[in-house]
Amino acid sequence: MAETHLVIGKITGVFGVNGWVKVFSDTSPRENIVNYTPWLLEKGREQRLLKVIDGRIQGKGIVARLETIERCEQAESLCGWTISIARSQLPEPEKDEYYWSDLVGLAVVTTTGVSLGVVDHLLETGANDVLVVQGESERLIPFIQGSVVKKIDLVAGLIDVDWDPDF
Repeated sequence: MAETHLVIGKITGVFGVNGWVKVFSDTSPRENIVNYTPWLLEKGREQRLLKVIDGRIQGKGIVARLETIERCEQAESLCGWTISIARSQLPEPEKDEYYWSDLVGLAVVTTTGVSLGVVDHLLETGANDVLVVQGESERLIPFIQGSVVKKIDLVAGLIDVDWDPDF
């Protein structure tokens, strides 16, 4: 079975003349993206597996140097490519911690047994993360473990929530 890869960012531009690339990062903190290597770069049907040689915060963004990319022209050819890593590169989450990617696709059911739909994605807000659940309608459910999110069973693919189905 092929290993699962997770998209963690995108190459957005070129930095300097020595082949460095500008990177949009979905990691938290955002500079952690350069700690994962190799990157699986994808654009359309093309794929390239490249090691990260160096990386850092540069102004408000992140820049990285990749193996075999030594000139500006080579870096320009990577603009728009997505950055993925193998799931096995991530550290195991602590107890009661979850990667968002592990929650996407799980069925959401109220504590009274009413099906609300499936987690489509999550949103980060200032106060707490929010599950975006697609079912008969879209629901935004606060990801607050204990009070709203009662149980997460990754094996069963289920999240139990204390949530009014009419809301």
